[in-house]
Amino acid sequence: MSIAPTAQDPFVRPDGDLEKDRPLADDIRLLGTLLGDTVREQEGEAIFKTIETIRKTAVQFYREDSPSARRKLGRTIDGLSPTDAVQVIRAFSYFSHLANMAEDEHHIRRSRYHGRVGSAPRSGSLEKAIDQLLESGVSREEIAAFFDSAHIRPVLTAHPTEVRRRTMMRYEHEIAELLDRRDRAADYPAERAEIDTALRRTILGLWQTNILRRSKLSVLDEVKNGLVYYKRTFFQELPALYAAIESHLGHPANKGAGAEPSAANSNLRPLASFLKTASWIGGDRDGNPCVTADVLDATLKAHVACALDFYALQLTRLSGELSMSELLVSVSQPLKALADENITQDEHRAVEPYRRAVGHIEMRLEATRSRLGLTDGSTELVAPYDHPSAFMDDLETVERSLIDNGAARLAEGRLSSLIRAVRCFGFHLASLDLRQNSSVHETTIAELLAAAGEVHEYQKLGEADRVALLSRELGTRRPLFDRFYPYGETTARELAILELAAAKKDTLGEDVIPTAIISNAESASDLLELAVLSKSCGLIRPDGTARVNLVPLFETIEDLRNAVGIMDDVLSEPAYRQLVESRDGIQEIMLGYSDSNKDGGYLTSGWELYKTQVALTELAKRHGVRLRLFHG
Repeated sequence: MSIAPTAQDPFVRPDGDLEKDRPLADDIRLLGTLLGDTVREQEGEAIFKTIETIRKTAVQFYREDSPSARRKLGRTIDGLSPTDAVQVIRAFSYFSHLANMAEDEHHIRRSRYHGRVGSAPRSGSLEKAIDQLLESGVSREEIAAFFDSAHIRPVLTAHPTEVRRRTMMRYEHEIAELLDRRDRAADYPAERAEIDTALRRTILGLWQTNILRRSKLSVLDEVKNGLVYYKRTFFQELPALYAAIESHLGHPANKGAGAEPSAANSNLRPLASFLKTASWIGGDRDGNPCVTADVLDATLKAHVACALDFYALQLTRLSGELSMSELLVSVSQPLKALADENITQDEHRAVEPYRRAVGHIEMRLEATRSRLGLTDGSTELVAPYDHPSAFMDDLETVERSLIDNGAARLAEGRLSSLIRAVRCFGFHLASLDLRQNSSVHETTIAELLAAAGEVHEYQKLGEADRVALLSRELGTRRPLFDRFYPYGETTARELAILELAAAKKDTLGEDVIPTAIISNAESASDLLELAVLSKSCGLIRPDGTARVNLVPLFETIEDLRNAVGIMDDVLSEPAYRQLVESRDGIQEIMLGYSDSNKDGGYLTSGWELYKTQVALTELAKRHGVRLRLFHG
């Protein structure tokens, strides 16, 4: 008996792809068997038999649409005690997790197979899309140029439905690694048996662990959860993605050491970093009063620490790889100068210029930690990096010396990936978006105006009067914010966050907080309110240069229907239009997919979203601005 499917179960489809998918079925069967054994050992034979009865009856009902199987399934489930029901739910939940992991491993297995046999790029892959463009007459240079203006930012959010624990993700990661090792050990029965034992042990740990959290997470707990994805995925996969695209385009740097650039690829340069990551965790205040200036500060420090920790680890490993002696190889003069800046007197590194250069870079990176407030002490031995570009300049000095002196293959590995990672993540790791409800902006601006003696009952003004007042205020050079005035709690909290955002842009770069989103945007004044607040706190300069994108979020069906009129009104205001021009003429707009779906249903939501996007595109053309849509 086993929780795993048999060949007659719906998990194993007897179609033309059966042979191709047989390893998947084998993995699912193995994991199900191990889970079943664990349930029997831990919970007893009776609950195991109950689970098996439910599984087999459900399969019969699924396969035969049997009324008797349905009745039996209902009686069995209805007869469960609360304790047994929990165990049944846990068993099927864990089996679904394990089956998903097996499917992920099978996808990797199939990709590895296609790479091994030299299959043509598959439909849906970037390589296939590039091939289709080349076949249609688009040049490699034109494709590379497209990425200069492309903008893709997947955004991590602390969504209330995302309740997985980091512990669960760790177990899943271990099981995935064991499945991968097992697949590679197909011809080694003893090694496979050892892996199966490890899988059994891991599944036992999984079974004895709560699948859900028992307490509410703090915002910083959510931040830590989000950072897991960088450590396990983004740091490795984003540089690899760029390298794969550049290689398929024929980029010389990805064609192997000693390869002569051909006429087709000699003019190509590294791709622009069109795909970067972003987050709402620690910046989304809409309905979350726990996000304060202190939390925002701690979030950004956690991001910086995550990025610098990764860079430091890669530099340590890189130093181990670049052991070349100047008695055996030549180095460039810039590399020699960089190595000579290393103030340590290590006689073992005296003739190893690359290691001395990397050591100096490591020391400057550590000094950068101190500059960014990540360490208590400070060092004046070496200068910190003021900007990620200076860090990258030193790395590229090492890279160019390797390439120019017969070691291009060494440059193509860890060093190349590290340089690309710095391009993608900088010192700030991910762009953090701010979000707040329009009603909070309204309350805050009303208090600022009253304190400044401008208007004492702003919230009683009509929309036209609000727009006129805010546009006039936006056009002045003076800020509304008086740092010595005793504002209320909400206003003080909002101003502190916006001021901190401006300060962080000064130390970490403009991309650290590029966007401020207005939830429940219902009027042009909603955008202008945030604009005036941003000007008062340094996120809009006195000359009208915006340091953030002001992004309205249209969520409900009514909001979607009003979006075009709202944007037409605000883009017609010269003071606001100047802000858009300062952001390369781009107006970003967020459209709420889930909320419009909940509001109007799937079909209505889809139709209204489509109409809104078409109409906004036409509106942008009419106003001569570029439109960027952010789908939520």
